[in-house]
Amino acid sequence: MFETLSQRLQDVFDQLGRVGKLTEQDVDAAMRQVRMALLEADVALPVVKDFVKRVKERAVGAEVAKSLKPGQQVVKIVHEELIATLGEAGRLNFSGSTKPHVIMLVGLQGSGKTTTAAKLALELRRDGRQPFMIAADTYRPAAVDQLVTLAKQINVPYFEEGTKIKPPDIVTHGMKVAKESNAGVVILDTAGRLQIDEPLMQELEEIKRRTNPAEILLVADSMTGQEAVNIAEGFNKRLGITGLILTKIDGDARGGAALSMRAVTGVPIKFLGTSEKMDGFEVFHPDRLASRILGMGDVMTLIEKAEEAFDEREALKLQKKMMENQFTLQDFLEQLQKIRKMGSIASILAMIPGMNKIKDQISEEEMELRIRRVEAIINSMTARERNNPKVLNASRKKRVAAGSGVEVRDVNDVLKQWSEMQKLMGSVRKGRFPGFPGGGMPPGLMR
Repeated sequence: MFETLSQRLQDVFDQLGRVGKLTEQDVDAAMRQVRMALLEADVALPVVKDFVKRVKERAVGAEVAKSLKPGQQVVKIVHEELIATLGEAGRLNFSGSTKPHVIMLVGLQGSGKTTTAAKLALELRRDGRQPFMIAADTYRPAAVDQLVTLAKQINVPYFEEGTKIKPPDIVTHGMKVAKESNAGVVILDTAGRLQIDEPLMQELEEIKRRTNPAEILLVADSMTGQEAVNIAEGFNKRLGITGLILTKIDGDARGGAALSMRAVTGVPIKFLGTSEKMDGFEVFHPDRLASRILGMGDVMTLIEKAEEAFDEREALKLQKKMMENQFTLQDFLEQLQKIRKMGSIASILAMIPGMNKIKDQISEEEMELRIRRVEAIINSMTARERNNPKVLNASRKKRVAAGSGVEVRDVNDVLKQWSEMQKLMGSVRKGRFPGFPGGGMPPGLMR
């Protein structure tokens, strides 16, 4: 998501960077391009007008005129105004609510509410709370079965009464069970519906009346585009939503929904659904998303993902191996597998400042193919060969190539990458910090 918008804005800023001293005409030309980029990204017109106006007022003011690098100063202003448009960081608010606190998920059918309910339950458990899920979607085929399957998969208690009983009654019965089981937070998975569907909206209002939820979160597909604004306004008018969860942001959405819904409804974005996997769920940070949009990376999210994927004791053990020049091909393989747990390679590169252009040069499929090739090659080696690659003579390399379905030159490429990593670590031990070999490409992606 946001890739097209990000590229368009970077092109604008590259042009500004070549201008020695910005004139009002330069700013006007840049703002026209920013306006077009936002509109093409499906940002609502009123939001675009307000955003461009705020940026232009600051860009032609003293803070840019006195700057030594006016182009960079404009980027800074756009970054700050993007953060202001995206609003505050996502936080659940349970103040004034008694346990079990209730989170009611609403939205259109197909927006990903049931999957989001399970992801949210995992997030709450990581936060030290006791989640409980109630299957209140009796209209979509297999919705109840899906919630039960996910709840069992993540080991979270749940309540369901099939599809014959009315959802408000299911919720009432489920709340009683949740209280008896000492649940901390109840997540209500309601049926997807159009905001103009009067009987179903009345049903949601009845569920709200019976449960008095602390949070009513609209789960919205980020690929919806301009219609997202009408959806958000409709649900907000009837239910008074307290926050947004944007799903499928790893897709090819143009990103306007995130900017538009937040600005039009005035309610904060709380979470982002980043993939179909259960760990594809992030707390929303406006500064981080703004940085991603402008191609500045997102180092904090990358660090958090790394902390989840890498055990601290294992990291210290690996560090010791590196310092003692004992980093083997087995270690290389294990690190590649841990990196893959952090998400797609493209998403990881997008979080590293300056890596956007490299990411665009190679497709996600090609990156995955290269990593799988490296894994297949190392897996085709014996334990002795992984721990001591020097024993890999010509006949052994031929056997490894045949076993992994590649050419001998591919095996040599992996050994070269590993050797370059050894040299890099040797430089670090001596106090030097050169760039990654291959112009900064992460090990395992180079040819």
